[in-house]
Amino acid sequence: MQLPQPLIHGKLIKRYKRFLADIELDNGEMVTAHCANPGGMIGLKEPGIDVWLSTSDNPKRKLKYSWELCRVNGAMVGINTAHPNAIVEEAILAGKIPELAGYATLKREIKYGKNSRIDILLSDPDRGLCYVEVKNVHLKRDDAVPGLAEFPDAVTARGAKHLDEMTDMVAEGHRAAMFYLIQRDDCHQFALASDIDPHYAARFAAATKAGVEAIAYDCVIDTASVTVNVALPIRDLNGK
Repeated sequence: MQLPQPLIHGKLIKRYKRFLADIELDNGEMVTAHCANPGGMIGLKEPGIDVWLSTSDNPKRKLKYSWELCRVNGAMVGINTAHPNAIVEEAILAGKIPELAGYATLKREIKYGKNSRIDILLSDPDRGLCYVEVKNVHLKRDDAVPGLAEFPDAVTARGAKHLDEMTDMVAEGHRAAMFYLIQRDDCHQFALASDIDPHYAARFAAATKAGVEAIAYDCVIDTASVTVNVALPIRDLNGK
C-alpha cells in the first residue's frame, strides 16, 4: 500500500491521550499529530524517536498531521491502525497470501455475527465463505525471545469478542481466519502476549481449537509504502 506522499520527518516529543502526539519537525516547528492507534504502543512512544507524518488539506479535520511510521532500534514500524485492512486486501488481490487465495470475490466491512463487521469477506461459489479478521501487530519486547512479534499490546475486550464471533462462523460451516499483520521489519516469529491479556489468549486457544485459523505475516516498510512480505511461524509460548 502506498503511503501519502511526501511524508514529513520529525522527532517524537510525547504521545498522550491515546490519539495525540507532539512532534518536532526537522525545521524546528512543533506540531500535534493524530495518532490512529488506541493500543499501548509499548516501546514505540519514547521521546526522541524518529517519526514520519502525513498531511491532510481537509478543512474539516482538527489536526493537519497524522503519525504514520516510526523507527526504533533501526527497525521501521507502521503505527497507523487504519491501514492494515487495505494492506491485507491489496496482498490478497495480488495473490501474495496463498492461504487466502482462490476466492472469486472480496468485500470489506460486511455485517456479521451479533453486532460486528468483518474486515474482509471472501466468497466463492465452490469454496463458500471465508471470514477474515485483521489485527495490527507492532509489539516487540525482546526481553525473553528475540525477534518475537506479539499481540495484543493492551487488553482488548473487542478482540476477544471477535474471536468468539469467528468461532460462531466456523460452527455455521464457514471458514474463518485471524490475520495478524506485523507492521514492522525486524520480527521472524509471532505469539500471543498472554501476560498482557490472558482473556484474549484463552479465547484464541478456544477459537483455534474450534477451527478458526491463525495467519501471521510481516511487512516491508519504507517511507513510500507498507507491503505484506512473508508468513511467520506462530509460536505457542505456553507449550500447549
